[in-house]
Amino acid sequence: MAKQGWGRRCVLRAGAVALVAAAAFGLSGGTAQAEKLKVAGIYTVPIQQKWVGTLHRALTAAKERGDIEYSFSEKVSNTDYVRVMREYAEGGVDLVVGEAFGISREARKVADDYPEIAFLMGDPGVPHGKNFSVFDNWIHEPCYLMGIVAGTMTKTNRIGMVGGFPIGEVNRLFHAFMEGARSVNPDVEFKVSFIGSWYDPPKAKEFAFAQVEAGVDVLYAERAGVVDAAREKGIIAFGNVNDMNKAENGTDVVVASALWHMEPAIDYAISQVKAGTFTAENYKEWTMMKAGGASLSPFYEFEDKIPAETKAKIETLAQEIKAGDFVVQTNDDEPKSTF
Repeated sequence: MAKQGWGRRCVLRAGAVALVAAAAFGLSGGTAQAEKLKVAGIYTVPIQQKWVGTLHRALTAAKERGDIEYSFSEKVSNTDYVRVMREYAEGGVDLVVGEAFGISREARKVADDYPEIAFLMGDPGVPHGKNFSVFDNWIHEPCYLMGIVAGTMTKTNRIGMVGGFPIGEVNRLFHAFMEGARSVNPDVEFKVSFIGSWYDPPKAKEFAFAQVEAGVDVLYAERAGVVDAAREKGIIAFGNVNDMNKAENGTDVVVASALWHMEPAIDYAISQVKAGTFTAENYKEWTMMKAGGASLSPFYEFEDKIPAETKAKIETLAQEIKAGDFVVQTNDDEPKSTF
């Protein structure tokens, strides 16, 4: 865990004195180097978990570019989350990035109490007030493309899907994947399971084993642990959020992954805070394919195992999605097994 307070109010007072002194001596205000933006990340799980890892990578990239100072707290329980938010706010941060899925009402109250601070929070609801922006994981578009490949490659016409919780963010990905598979293979069936945890690889692996016993020969690994099951059972898998072919020992197992990129959203928020124009917005569009917030990974060693016509279809649809000519529908209802 890393946490830091910056004494922003003192810095601002010192900055004001410096500007007055510069004016008195006839100095140009443009010669003073702008103060770095101070950003805090607050995460309920370890940064190794792929969802918050996506946020952490985007913020770390901004830090390494010299755009921000970045400090974070991980493994913060929902019962402790508001306290940590307030500590960072009192410490003088300019922007807080985190997740408020279980404490949305409480997090919004914190934003109300600190109107000078920008909040960009993972949240299924709408923006709030003037300083509480929301984002979610909108990678349903590459999930649809991935489903097309899965529907082409299954031999048993049975695909297994293992997720964390049946919430809208996960449900829409499953439905998009299923619709993509059905678009090329109307006979395909699905076994859907939720493990009741965001990070429990052994449990996810156990659920995946059960699905293989039920006859699936393709797995959608929404959670960590599923790829290991696919490897042990000698079947293929498709990844989620991060590149599971590279990040989760998925070589020769993971055909492709639906990738989430938070850099466009994070960079937009940083630019808005720096310009003094940050407002409460829904960052949905910044996490979709058109803005570079989502993509389909390469096929790696499976490149020559996928029919040429399937790859051509994927490429055409990807371009149409980015151009707005093809819309992948969203469905946040809980998906059900079909066999």
